[in-house]
Order: sequence, then structure tokens, then C-alpha cells
Amino acid sequence: MRVAVVLAARDVAPYIGAAIDSVLTQSFPDLSLTVVDDGSIDDTRAIVAAYDDPRLHLLADTGRGVSVARNRGAAMAAGDADAFLFLDGDDWLAPDALRRLTTALAQDAGAVAAHAPFAFVAAEASPVTPGRIDRRAAPRARNLLPQLMLGNLFANGGHVLIRSNAWAAAGQFREDLAFAEDWEFWLRLALQGPFHALGGAPLLFVRRRAGSLMHGAATRIDSYRPALAALAANTAIASRLGARRFTRLLRRGERELAWTLGRERLRRGDAAGAWPLLRRGVWGRPRPQRLLVLAKALIEAR
Repeated sequence: MRVAVVLAARDVAPYIGAAIDSVLTQSFPDLSLTVVDDGSIDDTRAIVAAYDDPRLHLLADTGRGVSVARNRGAAMAAGDADAFLFLDGDDWLAPDALRRLTTALAQDAGAVAAHAPFAFVAAEASPVTPGRIDRRAAPRARNLLPQLMLGNLFANGGHVLIRSNAWAAAGQFREDLAFAEDWEFWLRLALQGPFHALGGAPLLFVRRRAGSLMHGAATRIDSYRPALAALAANTAIASRLGARRFTRLLRRGERELAWTLGRERLRRGDAAGAWPLLRRGVWGRPRPQRLLVLAKALIEAR
């Protein structure tokens, strides 16, 4: 199996070296790495260009967004790739990440993708000094379509290895979505077949940093509205799930999104902003723990 890693990068000069090194030093050798610089104005492009490795290819773009960057990188690598992995420029992979993922896909011929646990780390973390690791387990279901209707199960594409034929069948990342484009894509990929979940140690490390797009948009529900509209308009998903179940999951998904955004606002100390989101989202999956979080937000907001 030959793996094409596509790395979209924009203004990540302090982090891009760790991301590239984590790919080029993988214990799995049969790989290529395509870095698409999405209009950086810092030293990102120069750092990438300084690498002397025949497996690494650099494409320059003009800041048209992460979906365009990923699609361009995948198109360049598609000719000889059996599988794709989409890594962000400020994250890094565990040394055995591709070996674990390719082994899983090889052993599960029916799976369209394999995924594994990931971990959040601080912005200043590095592979040498990762610091505190906030581990997140992989969802265990094979049919992830119903769960994905309730929200994005993945940090990003860095811990998901996708068969190239499934990528082609699902279609590219939608270039008209500026945010949550990966969530919308995972839903279309889930229509193609089951996912294989791995256990064990995290294989992707995701920085929580204030300057990232995710950090800025992760507490604003308006950022998600175009993706929600795309989901609501997807007749293939509605047909697969049935109209009534699809409508019910859409409503629950919107409540779950409100809950997730509210929890993130509360984590950042914005109880006043968290309260209305949590109040709306608590009914997505009512349980005692959520009522305790809601009460905490209400007390801190006063």
C-alpha cells in the first residue's frame, strides 16, 4: 500500500518542521508528502523548500482556503496513491502512525477508512516535549453515518487514512465551505462504507493554539451554518437513513453542536456566552452530567 500524505499549511512556520519530520521519519516507508502552501506570508514556504527529500513535493497557492489546498495536493498525488491522509501543518504524527493505519486497512478489506485515537496538546508542545496529553479515543462503530449526523467525530484528517477509491467516490472537500468542511466530507465518506477503528496510543497530536482557524471559529455557531445547510440538502444521506430519521438526527445534531460550542466557551472562561448555547444543547442528549454543567454555567454567568 502506498500512502500519500497531503499537508495544507498557512503561516505555520514555527510548527511546520515538526509536522514534516513526523511524516518523513515514519516507520512505514512507502509514502509521499505533498505540502500545499496556502498563501503564507511568513517563512512557511521557505522552510518546506529547504528539505531535500525526493518524497516531499511543494505546491504554492494563493490563499484560496484549506479545501482547495487539500484537493490540489490529492490531485497531484492521486496517480500512485492507494490511500490518503490529510495532515494539518501545525500537528504531528506518532512515528508508527502510518504503519498502524495501513495494517488496519490491509486486514479489513471492507473498510473505506481507518482511524485511531488522537490527543490535544498545548500550542508550545513538540514531539520531544509533548507536555500534558488530552487523549481522545476513536469511536468504535463501523457505520459512523448516524453518529456523524450528531457532530464531527474527528479532530481533522490527520488520524484518518482513506482508501483512494473511497476518496474518489465520496468527492473532494467542498471548496465553498470555509469551516467544518471536513465534517461535511466525513459524512459523504461514511456513505461509501464502514470505518475501521484502532485502539491504543494516540497517533496524531493536535495543537490547541489561539491563532488557528479552529480556535477562532470553534465557539461561533454561525461558522457552522453553511456546513449544516449542506448536510440538510444531502439527499443521499436522507435516502440512506430514511426521511424521518434524517430529520430527527438533523435536529439532534444542531442541539449537540450548540452543546459542544457551549462547553468550549465555558472551558475558555466565557460562562455568559456559554449559558445560552448549553441551555439549547442540553436536550440533545439529556443526562445528569449535562444538568450539572448547565448549573455551573448559570452560576458563573451571574
